[in-house]
Amino acid sequence: MNKKKLSELKSLLSLPTAPFREQYIIEHVVSVLSKSKVPFFKDPCGNIVIGVSSVGQYKKLVQRPSREPVRLFIAHMDHPGFHGIKWLKNRNLLVKWFGGSPVKYVSGAKVSVFGNDNNACLYGKIIRPKLVTKKWAIDTAEIRFDPGQIEYKNRPRPPELFGSFKFTRPVTVRGKRLYTNAVDDLCGVFVILQTAITSFKATSRKEKPFLGLLTRAEEVGFVGAVAHFDLGWLHQAQRNVVCISLEASRTLPGARLGKGPVVRIGDRRTVFSANELKVLSDLAEKVLPGKHQKRIMDGGACEATAATVFGLPAIGISLPLGNYHNQGFEGGPECRGPGGPAPEFVHLDDIQGEIKLCRSLMRTGLDWRQPWKKQKKLLLENKKYYAKYMK
Repeated sequence: MNKKKLSELKSLLSLPTAPFREQYIIEHVVSVLSKSKVPFFKDPCGNIVIGVSSVGQYKKLVQRPSREPVRLFIAHMDHPGFHGIKWLKNRNLLVKWFGGSPVKYVSGAKVSVFGNDNNACLYGKIIRPKLVTKKWAIDTAEIRFDPGQIEYKNRPRPPELFGSFKFTRPVTVRGKRLYTNAVDDLCGVFVILQTAITSFKATSRKEKPFLGLLTRAEEVGFVGAVAHFDLGWLHQAQRNVVCISLEASRTLPGARLGKGPVVRIGDRRTVFSANELKVLSDLAEKVLPGKHQKRIMDGGACEATAATVFGLPAIGISLPLGNYHNQGFEGGPECRGPGGPAPEFVHLDDIQGEIKLCRSLMRTGLDWRQPWKKQKKLLLENKKYYAKYMK
């Protein structure tokens, strides 16, 4: 990845986000798309739709019959974090956690707290954390702020405040490993932005079979994606729409950092669409020979599951992710202990490979209609060869 692209990625990863508190990511995305002259609009749920500038254009794109399917790239703009609930008599802030989290070594962990102004950041520590009933994540906690940061009489309203874990730097690069608070899924957002910019850079006015969907509140049950699908716009499609979920997924055996992006066969809840998956797999073999991986990434679920629930063909591409949901599974710098708060990390070569694969998916003439044609021919020839034994 060149210095310019790495700088752009760092700018995005340095921004705060949490479920339902994606405003700074949205502001950044809007700025990038506007400068690059890529069309976009917000759907009624606050998701960002890229590739068209209105609902009318969206419907026109998916309703126009074509042999070329619309590629709908999906990534989410949130990451697990907390919302302010109320100020307590001890002057601590009671917070509610949304999404997965570490459950060990949490007490005393440093946090950053943001409000309506991204530059007005407060710092504190988690105390008295309480876990959800099944002990897989934080439920509530108190934030004790560093001394001298808040004038008690002029304290901000709790609902305006949100935050997540704080590490020494927003982004750290060591060799080709990138450490940050929220790889999941801001790297997916970055890849979609890069794919969109490339797709719309050409001077041709020919309609592009591209849509990007940057969603809200994925970490609490695909809320943004479900809200978008529930609008019914895709139910009116007269052409195939292939949903492509871009995620950062927990490293597992057979999906290692630095070995390339993962052609995701499925997630924790379901396998993905076989025909479209065949196209993706064959394409990866051509454009990333020996530099991609293939696996069911069942360490979590992704928005391809949401698309599947709504009857849409779905596939996925994943970045192998260290310290998934800031849980120190793999350790590393600033990890507070095994399973405790730690920066997430990915490999820069994997990100670059994912960008290349997504751009390649926009090629015309990919065999979406008969992806198994060659295999069918071979099987029939094999049947013919063994016909005498069938008598």
